[in-house]
This record gives sequence, structure tokens and C-alpha cells, in this order.
Amino acid sequence: MTITEISNMRVIERFQTMEALWDSLTREPSGIKSPKWHEEILFARKEKIESGNANFISLEELKSKHEK
Repeated sequence: MTITEISNMRVIERFQTMEALWDSLTREPSGIKSPKWHEEILFARKEKIESGNANFISLEELKSKHEK
């Protein structure tokens, strides 16, 4: 399937296709391996939260930052 063919699909069809693809990937016997840098970022974030140095914002605040 080409990008053009995908672009010609209705949005709901693209979501359904994406869900089917993701479902098929999660059923792979070997599993999906995350890269090492994912683990490093998650570990750093966990440490920041546990030390009390994490700052959280609401979804609305995040959206407003990206609208500018």
C-alpha cells in the first residue's frame, strides 16, 4: 500500500487499519523491543518524580503552549 492510497482512505479507515496493524505487531512472538534510550528516559523521569523535582502541567496548559 502506498502513501497515496492511504491518503485516499477515509480517516476512520486509516484509524481502523492502524489499530489492526498495531494489534498484529503486539501478537508477534518475539515482541516489540524498545530501544535502550527509551529505558534511560523513563528511568530519569522516574527518578525526577521520586525526588520531588518533577513539574507537571495540565493537558490544557500543554495544548496552549503548542498553539503559539
